Amino acid sequence: MITLNRFPKITLRAAIVGALSLSVPAAMLAMPAAPVAAQAGQLDQAVAALRGISTMTANFTQTDRKGQSLSGVLTLKRPGKIRFDYQKSAKMLVVANGKSLYLIDYEVNQVQRWPIGNSPLGALLDPNRDVKKYGKLVPSGSDNVLSVEVRDSKHPEYGVITLIFTRNANAPGGWQLTNWVALDAQNGRTTVRLTNQRYGVAVADSAFTFKDPRRSTGRR
Repeated sequence: MITLNRFPKITLRAAIVGALSLSVPAAMLAMPAAPVAAQAGQLDQAVAALRGISTMTANFTQTDRKGQSLSGVLTLKRPGKIRFDYQKSAKMLVVANGKSLYLIDYEVNQVQRWPIGNSPLGALLDPNRDVKKYGKLVPSGSDNVLSVEVRDSKHPEYGVITLIFTRNANAPGGWQLTNWVALDAQNGRTTVRLTNQRYGVAVADSAFTFKDPRRSTGRR
């Protein structure tokens, strides 16, 4: 079993960024140069797939560039809420409650927090913000695969995220988000693959709270 000590936290942060991309609003996907009509149609399909996800649960496997893997269960509720329940050996949890993103490390009893609104993540989660410049469609080599790359050229420290969809008539918009690849500023590459996706399931807001290891009792 892979422990947290053997799995660098910097790649975990890259996966966190990728995870939040699941809540991308319709405005985020940019129009590449050419061919405009074809690209626009494909981007519209990716947008429809993302907008069609209100809630989702899935199993995930997260792999770093050294081939080390962690697995667990993802729970998503748009807008802006996501939870990664990692396997017990990881002793960690990742939660976004719509306002902030938390990395809870139960091994050392620490909590790290990032304000979503102070980064491109805020634009990804808030449909009222204009983020057209962040995304573009990239060639996938298949008519049954859509690949969307998201980056902020003015802030390379935020890294690059590529979302990958496969054609699936049973998924929202006819396209199923199957995996994403996050590359951080230190070239730490993390791949997250989803299986057993379930859409429209009942998810309570309480699913996006957590036990704070810095306190004897209580939740945040």
